[in-house]
Formats: sequence, structure tokens, C-alpha cells
Amino acid sequence: MPLDRLDQRFPVDRLAGIGDEAAVGLDGQLAALRRLNWSTVELRTVNGTAVADLTPDAAGTLAERLRAARVRVVCLASRIGNWGRPITGSFDDDVAELETLAQWCTLLGCRYVRIMSYPNDGLAERDWARHAIDRISRLAVRAERCGVTLLHENCAGWAGRSGKRTRRLLDEVGSPALRLLFDIGNGVPHGYDAHRLLEQVLPYVAHVHVKDAVPTAAGTVYTLPGYGRARVMDCLRLLLGSGYAGAFSLEPHLATVPHEGRRAQNGDAAESFVRAGRQLRRLLDTLTRDEQARDALDRSGPTADAPPRAAGPVVAEADT
Repeated sequence: MPLDRLDQRFPVDRLAGIGDEAAVGLDGQLAALRRLNWSTVELRTVNGTAVADLTPDAAGTLAERLRAARVRVVCLASRIGNWGRPITGSFDDDVAELETLAQWCTLLGCRYVRIMSYPNDGLAERDWARHAIDRISRLAVRAERCGVTLLHENCAGWAGRSGKRTRRLLDEVGSPALRLLFDIGNGVPHGYDAHRLLEQVLPYVAHVHVKDAVPTAAGTVYTLPGYGRARVMDCLRLLLGSGYAGAFSLEPHLATVPHEGRRAQNGDAAESFVRAGRQLRRLLDTLTRDEQARDALDRSGPTADAPPRAAGPVVAEADT
């Protein structure tokens, strides 16, 4: 196929965003997605309320609004095992949250629930590991029974920063109801190379969060994708090259950072979200063009029209 006839855009139906990164209210979340021409959302909070805390009536209204807007839900981001629920906390709270979210998954046509693996709270390393694996094993049994899949994120918790621990968690739980959510940007604030971790866990990744950041003396500063130190382009290339077929869900943290208590407060949050979404699309489009060109060359031989492989960040163009 001639290079000028290649479909050089990344499929928009694989682009999603965590809605409350753009706005607190559902109206604002949907408006931001419309500006990007995206039709997939990941839900964490709606109108300031965690999805698991919605009443049945509110969840029903949410489902109706999303259907009317023709927006599908790819994942529900739970608080199970996260930075606010250490290993010594109540397991009953996590069980109750999973049971509620399993109901909302059915209602919303979604099967993924994001979890973490419990920050430590004074336990010996061996006990921390044992309790974290035990809790997630029991949650996975419930998830499989309910027809949902738990996605462990490389964030807070026992298995959050280590490929070895992540593989151990998957092996010891041994359930098809446990897979991985890989967040490209989490290595910067947590002090590890995300690309190296991704290489160790790649076959088990079912969902991806995209953010970028730089470390500073004052703490982590979040940036547009491709402008920080998270090796976003390298991670995207590795995922696409491996045949990853899931969604890329934008979580830019430019205005909303839940663990720091920062919420979207005004229109600036939506503007930042849309800018980050457009930049993510540019990165993925660049990789898609490169891959299509290489495939065409493999079939037809070298040509002077072939673009070079992208080696670094793609500079954002002016928003239009």
C-alpha cells in the first residue's frame, strides 16, 4: 500500500479518560469528552461522589445519561486497597465496595474494577505480603463469581512498584479475574522506571492509564504526555508493539490529584484535560503512522517516503 494511502490515525474508540480529571460534575465530564470526540469514560467520582457510594437511583440516572450521550464505561476506579486504605484497615469495606461496583458494572455495561494492593501500616514485610495476597485472593473469588475483572494498578500497595511482587501476586492469586492496570506515569512519584516495570508485566496488562510528570525538589509536577520523565512514548511503543488491544485512559493529574486532595474546580481543569487528550492522540497517531509505514515497507521494500521512527516526545501543536 502506498504510504500516502495509509490510515494514519489511532482508533478513537480506544481512547478514554477518567472523567473527574476534567470536571466534578457529569455534565462537565461529558463536555470534555465531546471536545475530544471521545466516547469512552472511566468513572471514579461523579458530582463529587465516589461511584461505589452512589445510591441505586443515582446509579440508574448515571446509566441513562451515559446511554443518551452514547458514552461507554471502560472501568470503575475503586478505593479498594488504595492510598487511603492500608493493610490494617477494614476488609469489610472493600468487600462491600466490590459488591456494589459489581452491580454498577452490570448496569453500566462494564467489567473492569481498578484496585491497589494496600499500603503498609507497620507490619513486617512478610506479614504485609501475606495479608495483601490473601485479601486480593478473596476479592478475586468474589469478582469471578460476579463476572467482573479486578485490575491491579502499579501505585499504592505491596505490589505497586515491583515487577517481581506483581508477578507473585498474579501467580498466587491464580485467577482470571485478576489482571493489571498499568499507569505509565506512576514511576515518577514512586521512584521507579515505569518502562522497565512494564517489560516485566506486559502480558498481563488489560488497561492503561496515561500521565506524565517530572520530579522536583518541591515534589512531583505533572505535565502533558510526552513532556515529562515517565518515558511515555517508550511505554506506548512497547504496548502497541506487543499487540496490546485495550484502552488508553487519560489521567493527567494537571488539575485533579485525588491523593493530594485536589479536585477540578473550574473551567481550567477541562482545558488542561482537553490539551492532554489532544497531546496523547498526537503521540499515538505518530506511533501508528510509524508502524503502518514499517508494515508497508516490509511488504513492498524500501521507499524514500518512509518516515523515521519517532525517538522522543512529540511536540504539541497549537490547539485548534
